[in-house]
Amino acid sequence: MEQKHQLLLDTVRRLIRRGAYPHLSKLLSKIHPADIAHLFRYLDLKEQRILFNLIEDPETSAYVLSELDHGTGAQLLEQIDRETITEVLQEMPYDDAVDIIRNMPDELAEEILNIMQDEDSTEIEQLLSYDEDSAGGIRSTEIFSLREEMSVQEAIEALQQAEDVEMVFYLYVTDEYNHLVGVLSLRQLLTVPPQTRLKDIMTRDVIRVTTDTDQEEVAHLVARYNILAIPVVDDSNKLMGIVTVDDVIDVMREEATEDIFKMAGASEEELLYGFKSFKIARLRLPWLLVNLFGGVITGYLMWMFKATLEQIVALVSFVPVITGMGGNVGGQSATIVVRGFATGRIDMGTLRRVFFKELRVGFIMGTVCGSTIGLVAWFWHHNPFLGLVVGLAMVTAMTVAASMGVLAPTFLKKMGVDPAIASSPFVQTANDITGILIYFGTATMFLRFLL
Repeated sequence: MEQKHQLLLDTVRRLIRRGAYPHLSKLLSKIHPADIAHLFRYLDLKEQRILFNLIEDPETSAYVLSELDHGTGAQLLEQIDRETITEVLQEMPYDDAVDIIRNMPDELAEEILNIMQDEDSTEIEQLLSYDEDSAGGIRSTEIFSLREEMSVQEAIEALQQAEDVEMVFYLYVTDEYNHLVGVLSLRQLLTVPPQTRLKDIMTRDVIRVTTDTDQEEVAHLVARYNILAIPVVDDSNKLMGIVTVDDVIDVMREEATEDIFKMAGASEEELLYGFKSFKIARLRLPWLLVNLFGGVITGYLMWMFKATLEQIVALVSFVPVITGMGGNVGGQSATIVVRGFATGRIDMGTLRRVFFKELRVGFIMGTVCGSTIGLVAWFWHHNPFLGLVVGLAMVTAMTVAASMGVLAPTFLKKMGVDPAIASSPFVQTANDITGILIYFGTATMFLRFLL
């Protein structure tokens, strides 16, 4: 399969280079939309624009856009005429269309909404009124529900006539005012007598979210209860839509990507800039400057301990080891905590246990690494006290680093800052500073034995 995709990609790129657009258009008409969408992941923006313009079927264009990140999808649509944009968006589910429109310039978005049919534009405007990271913003509004007074036979007939709705194996039941009152499965519907009332067989305890629930919480609930969809209600319990498992997968992928970018001190915006070096550098610089500032502080601390260094020059040999190991341990602990917050496995109630667990792990690893580096220092410089200083500093630095890896993300989360930003630059800088303080502080304490 991988060879097939690579061959297809090479063929498409070759046809683009040659400008053989009629051949490329003919090729696209024979390729499955999923394979076309897969191709776009490996093309730069210029190649994507050429390829997108050659797709003649609006439904295929809509499928491709649904598979791309929303910023890129908006950029691809901006280059074509307004009528075609409208036609493509009308082929997309409302929640996907909203994500594309959010990334368009305001004037273009307003113009598109004016062109679209009244029903479509009204649905989209309703979705746009909610925060894009909330259940109200990611829900599907084309839903199917049943009245609780219906019989099973009536429900089956209504189900057979349903078209263009987002439906899974759950059927949501509402009262006369469209309030969510229950849920049942297709299996239940097909295994009871036809005259049975839905209210007699439905499950009344429905797992649900409100329109302002954060999308991460929605993903946690779907994962926790192993369900294929979750209904979205307003403050009065009126059914407003559903979030399906495919939307949840997109949320989890987006959140994971966002966290990884932040942990690396970068930003997901880089994907929109392609190969624009200056703009990408501007996004990465802030956290690099944090590291730079931390490096200056580390250098200043070493200067403060210059008297100790002048007398025992051998101490310099182990500065990179102390700071490097502390940074690695702190980064590992921070990653565990950040991921735990993101998946819901760690919260403020379990944080105490996590802290002491990471503290013990840091101490155990510090003892092993400290003993090893202590012996190396002893035999290298023929000084057992130097080995003791280096070993003790390593144990302490790694134990402190592990605890800081837990405390730093927790502190930022308490302050309302995304803890993902703490795992790399913040923790690394803090551990460099504490590592130097611990190392040279220990050396100063044992100075008379080292001489």
